[in-house]
Amino acid sequence: MSTESIVLETPTGSDRVLLHSCCAPCSGEVMERMTEAGIQFTIFFYNPNIHPKKEYLIRKEENIRFAEKLGIPFVDADYDVKNWFERVKGLEWSPERGERCTVCFDMRFERTALYAHEHGFDTFTSCLGISRWKNMQQINDCGQRAAARYPGMHYWTFNWRKQGGASRMVEIAKRERFYQQEYCGCAYSLRDTNKWREQNGRDRIIIGVQYYGD
Repeated sequence: MSTESIVLETPTGSDRVLLHSCCAPCSGEVMERMTEAGIQFTIFFYNPNIHPKKEYLIRKEENIRFAEKLGIPFVDADYDVKNWFERVKGLEWSPERGERCTVCFDMRFERTALYAHEHGFDTFTSCLGISRWKNMQQINDCGQRAAARYPGMHYWTFNWRKQGGASRMVEIAKRERFYQQEYCGCAYSLRDTNKWREQNGRDRIIIGVQYYGD
């Protein structure tokens, strides 16, 4: 992997960043890129949206495995799934990238920003935007809204897809044989993905069987 043409510079010039991570496949390229740039960062894993718990644990353990390989500190936050379901109540049929996703991102980034504030970080970011399935502007808006809660806090809106980032994400996932999740993560995305698969003659998702490189 070559990132020689990419210059990473945080909004504050700080070399200490809190990285909200949703899974190893999405964060792998971000983690390697920041490591190569000499940025001191900590992984913050707060994703109560991931359903069922078996899926949540697999994604978390894969992320921990890669963090340990790189020597990156990992913060394992609460799995307060009941709180998440309360937050998105009434939005069960909201489409992907719709209002439910905004509420979900807000919830996760609010907790990330709080941890950053309480532990001396002035900058946080997320790997969520590296996925082509996500709306980057939606994610950035949520991140900046969460950062605005605390004086001097910044959400780093760097486009991690730039200069082949999305492709390297897949390359790293295959190299490391990360678990390959087949839906966004929440109960409603699982429901909708399975519905689409059934309509298109494909088998329903089986949790815990698909890995990159298989």
